[in-house]
Amino acid sequence: MNKWIRGTNAVVLSLAVIGIFIVLTIFLNSTKNLQVDLTQNNKFTLSEKTTQTLQALDKDVRIISLTSDQTDPYIKRQVDELVQEYKKHNGNIVFDSYDIVQQPAMAKQYEVDPSGTLVVESGEQKKTLYYVEMFIPGQEQGQYQFSGEEKLTQALVNLNAKEKSKVYFLSGHNEIPLNQMNIWRSGLEGENYEVKDLNLLREGNIPDDAEILFIIGPQNDISDKENELIKQYLAGQGKLYVALGFHKDMATQWKNIDGLLAQYGIQDQHAVAIEPKQSQLFDPLTIIPEYGPHAITEKLQNYNLLTMMNLAVALGSDQPVPDYPATLILRSTENAYGETDIDALTKNRTTRDDKDIKGPLSLGYVVETKEKKPKAVVLGGSSFLVDNVIQQQGNRDFALNSVGWLQEQKDQVTIRPREGDAIQQAMITGSQANTIFYGTVLLFPLLFLLVGGTIWWRRRQG
Repeated sequence: MNKWIRGTNAVVLSLAVIGIFIVLTIFLNSTKNLQVDLTQNNKFTLSEKTTQTLQALDKDVRIISLTSDQTDPYIKRQVDELVQEYKKHNGNIVFDSYDIVQQPAMAKQYEVDPSGTLVVESGEQKKTLYYVEMFIPGQEQGQYQFSGEEKLTQALVNLNAKEKSKVYFLSGHNEIPLNQMNIWRSGLEGENYEVKDLNLLREGNIPDDAEILFIIGPQNDISDKENELIKQYLAGQGKLYVALGFHKDMATQWKNIDGLLAQYGIQDQHAVAIEPKQSQLFDPLTIIPEYGPHAITEKLQNYNLLTMMNLAVALGSDQPVPDYPATLILRSTENAYGETDIDALTKNRTTRDDKDIKGPLSLGYVVETKEKKPKAVVLGGSSFLVDNVIQQQGNRDFALNSVGWLQEQKDQVTIRPREGDAIQQAMITGSQANTIFYGTVLLFPLLFLLVGGTIWWRRRQG
């Protein structure tokens, strides 16, 4: 009888163990996607805006990571982990990673930065993000801010846009050609702008679908007939984006360009901004403007990102136009001055004198209508927009922000950057690695076997 009872108990106990195992397996399988973020800064928790964007994303999206041996491993891992979190929330996202050194064909397809590039594409739409733009120096030494989520979510929001805004870059006056502003152009196309070149002498008119007319770094003045066409365009719903460039004869040759600015109460003072304070990084012709309070510059100020201008032209707004109020958004320090003797400047013999314009100098304005609608962006410099300069500090962000403000983009994403400690890796010696290996692979398992064997033997003897 006792033997039968012991056998029955053994069967019941075995079935109970099997049942518990099955229930536990089902429970664990149902919670396989459950995770708890225990990191200090909620490193793996996506914002509400991101989760809403991912829930609304109903198209296939491919995210491509392009890195090289110049990519910091820590930075790559953090970006990869961010993308993996996006994948978990939406099955339409596919993530591929390539080394551009081992697979150079991939690098030729995109505008690649060797320190790391992330491409977000869906159909014919494409957005390029650079790793260096996702990591911003923190307020204290050795800290950083990671804004990758904001930029990646913004890219996904842009993919959902149904229509593209058509913008035209004026040519024919020795402006900076579009093929020297590929990064800015790629950024604009990623923000759903259709970028086109416009030569008024060839086309004869400004297209009806032109939402913004860009005049970037002109060396020659526009003709009288072109001036009339542009004024007619601006008299309607047209918008203007002007970034002036240096020319030694600008005081005498820019009559019509000066007239375009004057209709908004902005004056080209025909003086080159000089910053007397020199450093090992910049010469006196490189200006680091101070920001005025505005939506364009707000994030740049918060993230401590600088905009840099070289050979910038001083602007003025001595006679405001009531119908088109202008707001100053970029200015130099009080120590800077505007050199009016252009001949001396070209011969590297510039010195401050009474004819020069005293600082602070105005270097950038935005213009609105009486109804508070954006109308124009006027900048005293354009060299910061070319490919070999635009990725420095906040140049690219400022360029894209200013266009976004002018076009009244309503779907701009704002996600607070994540604070992080200094980017560093733990280094261990060979002996430390061996200790970790033998301790975790051999010592601890052997210890459990000895303890378990001892308990089993004592119970057997008892």
